[in-house]
Formats: sequence, C-alpha cells, structure tokens
Amino acid sequence: MRIRLDIAYDGTHFRGWARQPHLRTVQGTLEDALARIVGGDPRLVVAGRTDAGVHASGQVAHVDLDEAQAARLPRRRNDPGADPVASLAGRVRGVLGAYPDVTVRRTSLAPDGFDARFSAVWRRYVYRLADARTGYDPLLRAATTTVKADLDVDRMDAAARSLIGLHDFAAYCKAREEATTIRTLLEYDWHRGADGVLVAHVRADAFCHSMVRALVGACVAVGEGRLAVEDVVAIRDAGLRTADTKVLAARGLVLAEVGYPADDLLAARAEQTRNRRDADDIGS
Repeated sequence: MRIRLDIAYDGTHFRGWARQPHLRTVQGTLEDALARIVGGDPRLVVAGRTDAGVHASGQVAHVDLDEAQAARLPRRRNDPGADPVASLAGRVRGVLGAYPDVTVRRTSLAPDGFDARFSAVWRRYVYRLADARTGYDPLLRAATTTVKADLDVDRMDAAARSLIGLHDFAAYCKAREEATTIRTLLEYDWHRGADGVLVAHVRADAFCHSMVRALVGACVAVGEGRLAVEDVVAIRDAGLRTADTKVLAARGLVLAEVGYPADDLLAARAEQTRNRRDADDIGS
C-alpha cells in the first residue's frame, strides 16, 4: 500500500529534510511518528529534499506499507466506515503533539504509478525578503530574510525573468559530484506584497543544491545596484560561481507546491525522470 502525505513544516530547528544520525530532521521526526503508529521501519520518499532552515507549506512524500503495517492503520470504533488512510494524518498529528514545527496535513491512498519524487513535473518555491524600506518585523524573523539596502524590485524582476528557460545553472548551484546542473526554470519573478516585503516565486522542473537561494542572491545584487540586469545571464552563461552573487539565508525560503501530471500519466512521468537521471549519471 502506497500512501501520499501532504506535509508542512517550519525548518528553523531542523537540520534539513533527510534523516541523519544524531540530528533532528523532518524525515526522521515523521518516520519515528509513523513507526509508533504502524510499526516496522517506515521510510519516506520526498518530492524535494530541503536544506537546513528551509520551510515547506506544500511538501509531498509517500510511504509504502506492508500488510502488517496496513493492518495497524487507525480505525475508529464509533465510525467503522471512516477511511483508515485518511485517518492516519490525524493520528500522526496526535503523536507529534501540540504546536509541533512539522505536521501532516493530509494522507491519501496514492494513485497507481505515483512516486512523490519521480512523478513530479515541477516544484515551486517562495522567497520572502525584507529590505530597508520594509523594515524589520521580529514576528516574521523565522520566515523572512532581511537586508539593509533599499532594493529596486523592478530591476530585480527584470533580472529574474531574463533567467527563465532551459539552461545550465552551474553558476547558481553548489556542485555535487555526478549531478547535472541543467534545469528548466519555468517561472521567476519579484514583487512587493501588501506588507512591503519583497516576494519571489521560483518554479522549475527540479532544482540543484542551493539553486533558489543563489538565484535570489543574484537578483538582490541587481536590486542593490552592484550588478546590471544583464549580468545575471552573463554569469549563468559563464558557468562559474562568482563572489558577486551570494547564497542568501535559508530562513526566507518555503517549498510552496509540487506539481504532478494527471493520474494516468504518473507512471510514465516517473519512468521518464528515472531514465533521465540515469543518463545524467552515465554522462557525468
């Protein structure tokens, strides 16, 4: 039985998504909660492994349960018709306790062919940034990065939009051995919200390590006047990381949404993604 989990978390006090020995992570916390409910050693497969300090409002994962674990799914005595898969989310929330920094919003039976990671067609992130014009709000410090400059959001937006498309983003990624840096950036824009905070929407088929925060740093350099709008494309095309663009703090970054195709295309998409990753590894 494969179950989809829709997840949200405040990443401030987590050392990222991926389970690590002796460190508190989102995956480790949720898998421990699941084990208390269904037993065994449940393992989550996630749409996007977020770094330490990064938040999520629309993270997606799946877990496979064997027959013994499926038999332990919560069943309500006073409502025998209730869906035990849907009830799992509430049971997990109960194990996590009051006011946790991670929650499972929904659990559902995964459609045939669904893979939280490989079936995804895009991921969308939101980045929040306060500047000198906005001012510092201590109530938002855990989810908003602050810079001291007065940023030109129109120049930032123009720079962001110039980066959209299929390109090699090695200049905006932390290198990882045998990993491709070619990505399709589907959406990147900046605007000021009603509260004055600068907000970026960044959507791509996938992201390499620290890519979103590096792209944000490049546009901040443009907003500060340290780089011209056209410089961000020149840096990308040069293919080399530069000190002119900083990787901004994780606190302002939220994984907001993961996109999937129609149910009848899930398996084909997963196979296509796996084949592409294998080819990338072979060609590295």
